[in-house]
Amino acid sequence: MNCLDLVPADLHKFYEFREWRNPCAVLSVAYPDEWANIISILGDFRILRTDVGEVGTKGGKSLVAIRMDKMFKAKGWEEKRFDTRILVNDQPIDSPTHGVDCFKGKVALELEWNNKTEFYDRDLNNFRLLFDLRVADVGVIVTRCDELQEIFNALGKGASYGPTTTILSKLQRKLDGGAGGGCPVLAIGMKKSLYVDDVVNPQLAAKFERIERRAKTGKPTLGDL
Repeated sequence: MNCLDLVPADLHKFYEFREWRNPCAVLSVAYPDEWANIISILGDFRILRTDVGEVGTKGGKSLVAIRMDKMFKAKGWEEKRFDTRILVNDQPIDSPTHGVDCFKGKVALELEWNNKTEFYDRDLNNFRLLFDLRVADVGVIVTRCDELQEIFNALGKGASYGPTTTILSKLQRKLDGGAGGGCPVLAIGMKKSLYVDDVVNPQLAAKFERIERRAKTGKPTLGDL
């Protein structure tokens, strides 16, 4: 059996799934509640045209990432930071980890909409360390598929995205190279079919909470940067 068969068939229309060390099997058996949360949120989420290229009022984070983050927080996921160190001959050596966007049970989840690809290295190194320390049993990265660039270009916002930012093909190369180490990692890429034009059809966005935008400065925004 292909472990990706554990993903509901309808979600494959909207997302591309890639695995490293069978994370779907780990999630579905060891963490069924967290897995159910992920499946539910993926099914309810859409990329709104009015969110593309827009950032929020706090930290300049993309509205697309903010919207999904709020959906996870509503189901009890928390941003998590860890104070880690190694003891060598009674001498502590700091081994800092980066904060995780969403953490629940022992599942670490990161949202990478429009950062530099180096953020994948940070995330995967974090997953590997937390796995080795037995803090996390599986890592999940939600990002975007390369094909979304066609939509960004059509909207005249393609320059804010592109091949040097966080896209699934870049993440796949890092996973294939073993960057996840022993930690099972599930990579989830958002497809074009997830996009809805709430400018032409504003009623499509009626069920989505409005996210407060940062005031325009006249300068181009770069998603999460």
